Amino acid sequence: MVIFVMGIFGYHNLLYGQANSSFGMIVNDEYKLKFLELKAKRNYRFIVFRIEEKIQEVTVEKVGQPEESYDDFASSLPADECRHAVYDFDFTTDENCQKSKIFFIAWSPDTSRVRSKMLYASTKDRIKRELDGIQVELQATDPSEMSIDIVRSRSL
Repeated sequence: MVIFVMGIFGYHNLLYGQANSSFGMIVNDEYKLKFLELKAKRNYRFIVFRIEEKIQEVTVEKVGQPEESYDDFASSLPADECRHAVYDFDFTTDENCQKSKIFFIAWSPDTSRVRSKMLYASTKDRIKRELDGIQVELQATDPSEMSIDIVRSRSL
C-alpha cells in the first residue's frame, strides 16, 4: 500500500528527499543589511542578488553606486541566468515633486535553466518578505519587460 503524505514539503520533495527550496534556503544577513543601506541611507542605486544553488543561500552579487544609471543596472543582469534585484528609482511627479520608489525585479530570462527558474520563483516571496520596504514588483523574462519606460509608468 502506498500512502502519499502532503505537508510542508509536498509529495514530490518527500519522494526525492529534498527540502522545499524557500523553506530550506539559508538567509544571509548581508543581503538584508545592504538593502537597509539602500533604503535608509541611499548608499546604493541597486542590488543584484544571486542564489547559490549548491548551498541554497542568497548572496549579494553586485551593488550599484548612487550615481549609476538604470542602464548600468539592466546591463548587470546576466542574459541567461535568473536573479533577484532591487532598484531605487528616482522620479518627478506631474506636480513637480521629487519621489523615489524601490522596485523588486524578478529576472528570469527565457534562456535560463528550468531548475534555476523554479528555484528563483519559489524563493521570490520569502526574499520580498525579508526586504521590508519594497513598493513595486516587476517580473521580466527579457529586457523589454523591464525597460525604463515600464519602470517609469509603474512608479506613478
